[in-house]
Amino acid sequence: MKIIFFGTPPFAATLLKTLLENGKTIAAIVTKPDKPQGRSQKLLCPAVKEFALKFAPEIPLFQPDVVSTAEFLPTLEAFKADLFIVVAYGEIIKQSLLDMPLLGCINVHASLLPTYRGAAPIQRAIMNGEIESGVTIMQMVRKMDAGDIIRVAKVQISSEMTYGELEEQLCEASIEPLLKVVEEYEKGIIPDHNPQDLLQVTFAPKIELEECQIDWHKPAKELHCLIRGVNPEPGAWCYVTVKGEKKRLRVMRTSLVEDASGLAGTVLKCDKMGIVVACETQGLKILELQLEGKRRMTVAEFIPGIPEGLTF
Repeated sequence: MKIIFFGTPPFAATLLKTLLENGKTIAAIVTKPDKPQGRSQKLLCPAVKEFALKFAPEIPLFQPDVVSTAEFLPTLEAFKADLFIVVAYGEIIKQSLLDMPLLGCINVHASLLPTYRGAAPIQRAIMNGEIESGVTIMQMVRKMDAGDIIRVAKVQISSEMTYGELEEQLCEASIEPLLKVVEEYEKGIIPDHNPQDLLQVTFAPKIELEECQIDWHKPAKELHCLIRGVNPEPGAWCYVTVKGEKKRLRVMRTSLVEDASGLAGTVLKCDKMGIVVACETQGLKILELQLEGKRRMTVAEFIPGIPEGLTF
């Protein structure tokens, strides 16, 4: 059975690696184009491309700007693939592409559908204080994340778990169900599938930088979830004043302080164990941070260099 794999970030690269290690025939790999990163605007290749070039250079690799164009479709048609597997590719797949493979297209989505359809399901689940997430293997249809559910795997979200940590667990949890679905197709079995409950649909739109700004006038628990949900990227942030100059501070890891109270944004305590800041309700202890122009560090590392007059 010939498969064309579509994916871009490390999550997708891990599943591509799993498929190859388990002897699945990947006829071609499609990923997004290299993107300029940082101040230097140096081109950075996607994780899937990096993996493919190093470990599977014999497999044709494509990086179209837009995948579902009339110009690119014949390229994929030539492979006569049986199945498309899509994992965090980063583009809505049009019907002309969905209709191409004999067995259709399946997608690995990092939420328990029908909840958290969209681009940022892992981040949104943590930001909303969920205690459970998971992955869904689904049939793909034209509408985003709306296809029938084939298999799910659940993952518990701890009170301190970050986006990066949950993503790793979800990736691991998706391996077994994905392999089982692929093996069913290989045996000529169409996997059981069930429609999504439309009454339970929620959405997870892309994270915007502005919504990552910390407002100390909000409850500490809400801010704690925000900080966890965007760690490591794009990172929650606030402004601090250093010697009269406003600088951006990324807050990377925190814990709740239940018995803290004071004017929102006030530093209540500062020692090597953390910086306790008052919120609307309770307090938040900052454990890891990154001041503009500096590296990420623990509070214990940060304290000796705290500029005089640092205020939130």
